[in-house]
Amino acid sequence: QVQLVESGGGLVQAGGSLRLSCAASGTIFNIRSMGWYRQAPGKQRELVATITIGGSTNYADSVKGRFTISRDNAGNTLYLQMNSLKPEDTAAYSCNVRSMLRDYWGQGTQVSVSS
Repeated sequence: QVQLVESGGGLVQAGGSLRLSCAASGTIFNIRSMGWYRQAPGKQRELVATITIGGSTNYADSVKGRFTISRDNAGNTLYLQMNSLKPEDTAAYSCNVRSMLRDYWGQGTQVSVSS
């Protein structure tokens, strides 16, 4: 059974940094991409960053230049390095793995940025 477990969230002051991790257990076949999404209270879930199996990355305009998505060589752990955090980055961050057949989601980790 596939599980995605996020960690690394927390409370940080504006301008600070956090590094999120997403550890995958189980086997996922035919992965197309992995990514991070976030959802703030009262808002829809939005894409933060994705990385394809080939290594191509894509970022939301709001995080370009501040966030970096990466994964380990085995592809079992996904990371999101978040620098220069802003209060508007406050949200629940979830990792996603997209395969040919379905999406997998983690439970999420809360990131709160104080001004």
